[in-house]
Amino acid sequence: MKTKKSDRYTYRVTWSEEDQEHVGLCAEFPGLSWLAASPEAALRGIRTVVAEVVEDMQANGEAIPEALALRRFSGKFMVRVPPEVHRQLAVEAAESGVSLNRLASAKLS
Repeated sequence: MKTKKSDRYTYRVTWSEEDQEHVGLCAEFPGLSWLAASPEAALRGIRTVVAEVVEDMQANGEAIPEALALRRFSGKFMVRVPPEVHRQLAVEAAESGVSLNRLASAKLS
């Protein structure tokens, strides 16, 4: 059985206190959501909506977002922080006997 491209996207179901229902979300399509009484129905709903949107985008020749699961990541990214935070982290790293990169990586893990 062939997997549809929309099945490779990153889906999540969470509770919406405001709506008093479960909400299905897709990371690659942040503007889409689906509310349902059960988590399973929310997941089915958002998957259906994403599949319909992808089909519509294809029909209109629009660029379709690449699934996060298929992207290659380098493991590097830059974070800007205020100079005083940079200094504080550098001191903490020095006192711990590790590099600033190692300290930041540990804090993000």
